[in-house]
Amino acid sequence: MKTIAHLSDLHFGRVDRVLLDPLRDTLERLLPDLVVVSGDLTQRAKSGQFREARAWLDTLPKPQLVVPGNHDVPLYNPFMRFLAPFARFRDSFHPHLEPTHIDDEIAVVGVNTARSFVFKGGRINEEQVARIRSQLDPLPDSHTKILVTHHPFDVPQASGEEGQIVGRARMALESLAGCGADVLLSGHLHATHVGHTADRYRIAGVSALVLQAGTATSTRGRGENNAFNVLRVSSGHIEVDRYSWGGTTFAREGTDAFDHNGAGWAPADAGA
Repeated sequence: MKTIAHLSDLHFGRVDRVLLDPLRDTLERLLPDLVVVSGDLTQRAKSGQFREARAWLDTLPKPQLVVPGNHDVPLYNPFMRFLAPFARFRDSFHPHLEPTHIDDEIAVVGVNTARSFVFKGGRINEEQVARIRSQLDPLPDSHTKILVTHHPFDVPQASGEEGQIVGRARMALESLAGCGADVLLSGHLHATHVGHTADRYRIAGVSALVLQAGTATSTRGRGENNAFNVLRVSSGHIEVDRYSWGGTTFAREGTDAFDHNGAGWAPADAGA
């Protein structure tokens, strides 16, 4: 079984610094096999904000997989926004915007959905989907295959946030049918959400969990306490622990468990 800590929307430049040490301490106790950060490391993509984010992440367990978000593209510097939108991200983190972690049980593929020509929205394109397929297709079914994007593939039906779903989501899911993309991790909305692609999309061969993390450290909680998710993954089984800030510590506030029955994911207690 592998343990993945999923953080999102750190927003250095607008973080609640009271949270930084307790969050690090909690992660150290959890001993994750991988720490995933699904974008928006900074508030305004400033060099100092990237340096702060990098310095804090360096104190967390390794390995780490980090993708950019829309806030990691400069907003008020048109030259950088359109000619070198990810230069500062690359300088602080990694020259490759779409990192991958593959071991004997899990395959985690990062996908950059941030774009310089829009303010908040994101997009996935056919070239990215082809790359994902080339990495996931050769792997056996025993691997749990996970995509990490900043923008979500789905949002709760009653949220009114359909406009924030990643552009060309249906194209991507249709193209990925059959390669076993089991889990879709995202952030962006500063709200925790556990769902399923079947809630919105009816695509043969696609049965993926949609796991959205809230903001781990930003002061902009949008009505939800700061939070992050922890996935405990084994072949055909996933447990999602939701951790929330309680004022002095981060504590587990609930768990969702799912089994893969061959046709798709279902709650682990279904039919019990």
